[in-house]
Amino acid sequence: MTSPSTDRPHPRLQVRTDGAVMTVTLDAPERRNAQTPSMWAALERIATTVPAGVRVVVLRGAGPAFSAGLDRGMLAPGGIEGEPSLLGMAADGPQALAEQIAGYQRGFTAWRECPALVVAAVQGHAIGAGFQLALAADLRVVAADVRFAMAEVSLGLVPDLGGTAALTRLVGPSRALELCLTGRPVGVEEAVATGLASLAVDPADLDATVEDLVAAVLSAPEDTVSEILGLFRGIESRDDAAQLRVEREAQGRILHARATQMRS
Repeated sequence: MTSPSTDRPHPRLQVRTDGAVMTVTLDAPERRNAQTPSMWAALERIATTVPAGVRVVVLRGAGPAFSAGLDRGMLAPGGIEGEPSLLGMAADGPQALAEQIAGYQRGFTAWRECPALVVAAVQGHAIGAGFQLALAADLRVVAADVRFAMAEVSLGLVPDLGGTAALTRLVGPSRALELCLTGRPVGVEEAVATGLASLAVDPADLDATVEDLVAAVLSAPEDTVSEILGLFRGIESRDDAAQLRVEREAQGRILHARATQMRS
């Protein structure tokens, strides 16, 4: 049995790998796990190098908040030491900044491409980039004190880290537009009712509930879980005929593997 390993690929991130489970923790509770571009680069590296034996990744935040979103120091004239200057890049023209943001987006979209199931365990505030990171997961388990908000509008900004498409897939274009235009908070009842959250629990039970969910996933055959994940990732871009095709092809691969095992 392999011993758990813990790594800190960024000052504000901790990664713990324990067998088939990797836990990625936003670990700057004194900053309410506020995010920076170097964090997004680290998140992309983690998402694209998930070890082959990992079947579930849990995204979580240390302390009472999942993430307050972009560290607002990034928008100050001097920025944050060691981080790129957003305002400086913006002075070079919109296209230069847009190209830089394309790299930042990979810290979010890469989670939808990694082979493991990604579960976000969300407590307290998940604002702006925090909301968008939670939306990058396949499933969201939330505490009863959760407060989602696409609050970029309050800073005169737009959501630009993959959140608009992910939010629209879950709640529909009209509600997604309203949430982005108003930046209003979404509490636990609305989150569950609209499908933003898979389930909600008391804050004290969040970790145990996620552990139970992970255990249930790990108890199922690995190839079956992988195929189910493939059925749902990208489902919004497929018509009924295409979805029927990927269903039968997935089943064919599974049954062929079973038959091969029986003959060997």
